[in-house]
Amino acid sequence: QVQLVESGGGLVQPGGSLRLSCVASGSIDSFNNMGWYRQAPGKERELVARVITIASIYYADSVKGRFTISRDNAKNTVYLQMNSLKPEDTAIYYCHGFRNGMDHWGKGTLVTVSS
Repeated sequence: QVQLVESGGGLVQPGGSLRLSCVASGSIDSFNNMGWYRQAPGKERELVARVITIASIYYADSVKGRFTISRDNAKNTVYLQMNSLKPEDTAIYYCHGFRNGMDHWGKGTLVTVSS
């Protein structure tokens, strides 16, 4: 079982930036896709961004133009660069990977956007 560990969350003012990292305990080469989900208080978990290859990336409409997902297979790491953050981006952000029909989840990192 590969473990996914997120980091990089915190408190940031509106308009600020954060970069989230997700480090896997093993190789991510074999993951079909990797991505980031988020869950705000009282809301369902939603997909924020997903990367299959550099040519196949998905973003939720709410983050297009502000967030950038990338994966570094050599470092077994997936990143989420978040710019122009808004209060509505406040949520717990979860790293996700899908491989061989199984979902793998991290425990999450909290992002709070507030002045």
